Amino acid sequence: DPPVVMGVLNVTPDSFSDGGSFPDVESAVARADQMVRDGAAIIDVGPESTRPGAGAVPDDEQIRRAVPVIRAIRQRQPDVGLSIDTQSAVVARAALEAGADWINDVSALRTDPNMARLAAYAGAPVVLMHMLGTPRTMQTDPTYVDVVREVVDFLEERIAFAASAGIALDRIVIDPGIGFGKTVEHNLALLAGLNVLTAIGPPVLIGASRKSFIGRVLGVEDPRDRLSGSL
Repeated sequence: DPPVVMGVLNVTPDSFSDGGSFPDVESAVARADQMVRDGAAIIDVGPESTRPGAGAVPDDEQIRRAVPVIRAIRQRQPDVGLSIDTQSAVVARAALEAGADWINDVSALRTDPNMARLAAYAGAPVVLMHMLGTPRTMQTDPTYVDVVREVVDFLEERIAFAASAGIALDRIVIDPGIGFGKTVEHNLALLAGLNVLTAIGPPVLIGASRKSFIGRVLGVEDPRDRLSGSL
């Protein structure tokens, strides 16, 4: 299948590039509409920042931020894919009930023991991402012997876990976790090794937009000015 674009819609006050940009349902839906017009096939709604150093957000606050936005986008954009970016099964269930299709779990089903069961029951596609530690700790001296091989091994183990929980293989997407416990060199090695990642089998999601390694390579401090490197 051809590549598709996922637009990221963070409904948070503290995400690294757009935190606080969409403080209400109207502004968030307008942004989603614009992303669809620009060619996004999937909108990923994030109610909890996962930038380096970020802490956890309670379930009820995540639901308050995400569910009205998901419901409104679904009403206006019936054909767009909608993804909920959360590590909580409670939040994911509320999002699916509001109209989301996908579960994007940066912990690869490790944080919440109920997440795999929910994804299997709902038949929802699930994104399994590699991350060292947690967002709060992931950038504290990340070290690998062979970053591509170690990420592949992790993702293969998570695929096996998901399948054992009843998640169909054709509902699994893998993500090497660009910027999640990686140095600039690690991120570049993973991008150069995408042929190894795609050989695993499932579709591969790459979330590289505006991240700090692009700024380091290009000498661009402000994330809002990193679009050219992202493209």
